[in-house]
Amino acid sequence: MNNNTTQKQIKEYLIKEVWETAKDLQYKIQSEDDEEKQWLIQNSTNLVVTELIKEMTALMLHVLDAIGRLEPVNGITISKQFGISRGSISKITRKLVEKEIIIMETLPDNKKEILFRTKPLGKEICKLHLDLHQQIDSGINRFLQQYTEDELGTTLKVLSDVLKTSWINTTPSEGKNTHSQEEVQTNEREELDTGKVSHSYSVAEEMNEIMEMLNKLESRNLKKAKTILKEIFFSDYNE
Repeated sequence: MNNNTTQKQIKEYLIKEVWETAKDLQYKIQSEDDEEKQWLIQNSTNLVVTELIKEMTALMLHVLDAIGRLEPVNGITISKQFGISRGSISKITRKLVEKEIIIMETLPDNKKEILFRTKPLGKEICKLHLDLHQQIDSGINRFLQQYTEDELGTTLKVLSDVLKTSWINTTPSEGKNTHSQEEVQTNEREELDTGKVSHSYSVAEEMNEIMEMLNKLESRNLKKAKTILKEIFFSDYNE
């Protein structure tokens, strides 16, 4: 078994492990909704608030948190923040109103637009929720301190790329690309080694600047520019 085959197998194994770990991470995040709710219940000193939290779903808590941070806020803004339908937001806010956690109000000059604000019970839950997330942020910071800057930079790049990538739909450019990724990377390495990439970029930039200047000239001045260019740069070719 040659070295290339071994490296390929190792990479395939790591890709599989990364994907499996990512799925485990998703399950962990989902399960932490219940853990967060339990923290809120245990740290609440108001029995009424405690009972309300027990009846609320994780999504209701997040919507309430958004209202507390953005109030007065409408359903459209909350919908965009969470990426869920306005219909779902309407159902959740209706339940929060029924439980007297938030109130609805309209603008004097626009009765159709409904805005949401927190009531005292809602403010208390939001404050408790804020304390929870401050503790989470502190825990995350302590956890990530164990990694080097390079490791954090690589992690950030991977996560950023994941957020921008669809596993189902490919971009048109990917479908039209006839070269393998390895070929592209090989060509890029060769061009970087010979300095062709940086040279081609600098030439292209200079050509663009020259074209921009020429486009600003009138016909008469273009003829003058042509004559000057010939005399300075192309006189040897005319001899």
